[in-house]
Amino acid sequence: MSMSLANPGHGPMYDVAIVGLGPVGAIFANLLAKAGLSVAVVERTADIYDKPRAITLDHEALRVLQAIGLADFMEQAIAPHNGSHYLGVDGEIIKIFDPMPPPYPLGWIPNVTFVQPDVEQALRDKLAEYPQADVFLATAAVTLEQDERAVTLTARREQGEEFLIRARYLVGCDGANSFVRKQLGIGLDDLAFDEWWMVVDTLTSDPAKRPARSFQYCWPSRPGTFVPGPRNLRRWEIKLLPGEDPEAAGAPDNVVKLLKGFTDISDLTIWRSAVYRFHALLGQRWRDGRVLLMGDAVHQTPPFLGQGLCAGIRDAVNLAWKLRLVLRGDAGETLLDAYEIERKPHVRAVVASAKEFGKIIGELDPEAAAERDVRLRADLKAGKAETIRQKFIPDLVSGLIARDAVLAGRLFVQPHVRAPDGWTCRLDDLLRPEFAIVTSAAEPMAWLSDASRAAWQHLGGERVVVSTSGESADANGILSVVERDGLFADWMRQHGAAAVIVRPDRYVFGAAGSADELNMLVGQLLQNLSAAR
Repeated sequence: MSMSLANPGHGPMYDVAIVGLGPVGAIFANLLAKAGLSVAVVERTADIYDKPRAITLDHEALRVLQAIGLADFMEQAIAPHNGSHYLGVDGEIIKIFDPMPPPYPLGWIPNVTFVQPDVEQALRDKLAEYPQADVFLATAAVTLEQDERAVTLTARREQGEEFLIRARYLVGCDGANSFVRKQLGIGLDDLAFDEWWMVVDTLTSDPAKRPARSFQYCWPSRPGTFVPGPRNLRRWEIKLLPGEDPEAAGAPDNVVKLLKGFTDISDLTIWRSAVYRFHALLGQRWRDGRVLLMGDAVHQTPPFLGQGLCAGIRDAVNLAWKLRLVLRGDAGETLLDAYEIERKPHVRAVVASAKEFGKIIGELDPEAAAERDVRLRADLKAGKAETIRQKFIPDLVSGLIARDAVLAGRLFVQPHVRAPDGWTCRLDDLLRPEFAIVTSAAEPMAWLSDASRAAWQHLGGERVVVSTSGESADANGILSVVERDGLFADWMRQHGAAAVIVRPDRYVFGAAGSADELNMLVGQLLQNLSAAR
């Protein structure tokens, strides 16, 4: 897509300007650039922060990294997260999170660990492949203003020279101290969580020394967490107790002292330690005209569900396709309001769960902790405790979904399929980031009326048949593939569905069991998009 010169003297008009090139900004920029949009990114620092911050990703985040072309890289960059054991006051198990068994619903291991600087480098390398993405490093955002046509950002290079960036939309991915959020005067609601923790990242010379799973030490005397990362990265998170000075706590000799309370450190080199204030905060508004916020700029969660970065990645994939549809004229401006409508309740629910787990882990009252242990152990024994972490991640409940339809708001499964050229791959690798109608046999695909089919083609939608046997082919605008594990067939059968409409971000708009239902859903989707106009 060429950049139009909106008014000479102002330089090019970008489709989207992004403030902040952390992992969320980099993923968002990649999604937009891959879709052909022109992007300008400003990032204050010159270099990637070389220490790990986030350490866990889930299968939904991995699917987004797959969508921007990093599947092969991620395959070798991640390690399975083998679940967590919560240990009570007596050191025995009170709660368990198990890894989800295969076949994996989204085509990826549901929970993994990774090394953030490595992934950030891969994201930047990928972004550099797009001529329509301009990245300005060591450049600060100074002011922004908008009118009904564009946003103008004043940026300042480290040497002090200022220049203007004009874009149709601007998105702040600039972290907890967001310049963009402050410029818009948007407040954060406090979701009532506030604790000081120390995070210690270490490198071990003896990778087999500790179990390859996480531990939550639910000890009132000193709560803590152990997370084994990929290769030789091992992390401890250690709660500071009331009255402990966060400043003094971070002194190197104190870090060593605290760490020794959890493990023999003879094999460890400390890579970095940092004292953090764990918060739960939610932005009051996520959009102001042509300016939107995502990631830590608009929500912060305690890390006890490993969902901080994942939430920002969900923001990125949710907004990217909506901006694309609006910019190319397939939907009106108000579609962008569905971003906050969909993402805010989702984040609120994830924060609530993270707070619950934080309360379990961080209980400081010995009596309350003993009661907790009795209660959780009984739940575990009675089979009442949910042991799959992913079950705590909600579906979409509103926004651009057919709320009354089956499967609406659920994540679409991703089977491994045999492509027409004979390769086995993940289904998304054969699809463009557009809407898709997916059926479990050829017949339901024929349910589409002429009007539905014409409108679908106009929208750039895809048609895909996924079956459990036969041949894979790509003919007459329909992709037919054979799946490997029966994942899609089982999922459709379980929900009594024959056809499903999938959004570009791989959430389900709705599923249908008959021709009437399918055509009705197509009509409803098109109406929703044009109503946004």
